[in-house]
Amino acid sequence: MLITTSDHIEGKRIAQTYGLVRGSAIRARHVGRDITAMLRNLIGGEIPEYSKLMGESREQAIQRMVAEAEALGANAIVGVRIATSMIMSGAAEILVYGTAVKVE
Repeated sequence: MLITTSDHIEGKRIAQTYGLVRGSAIRARHVGRDITAMLRNLIGGEIPEYSKLMGESREQAIQRMVAEAEALGANAIVGVRIATSMIMSGAAEILVYGTAVKVE
């Protein structure tokens, strides 16, 4: 599956457009990670516990979007975007969306 943020793929022709596909993942923080993150916040710098959590969520959302595109018969997704929103205190949604297409 080809995935790109651009609206076309260099050297490929879009033969068919299937439409919007999306995938999302909602993750909540973990108390153990929160304590470690709070301590790291005091000294500054990256909080790797949250970086890992968000990275896993993005990958899961992308996999779900790809599965939806494959079910439609697509072999590529163009115009991909990623959005994040807070659902409630301590929980965030990662939404990945794009246009499923068949390229030649």
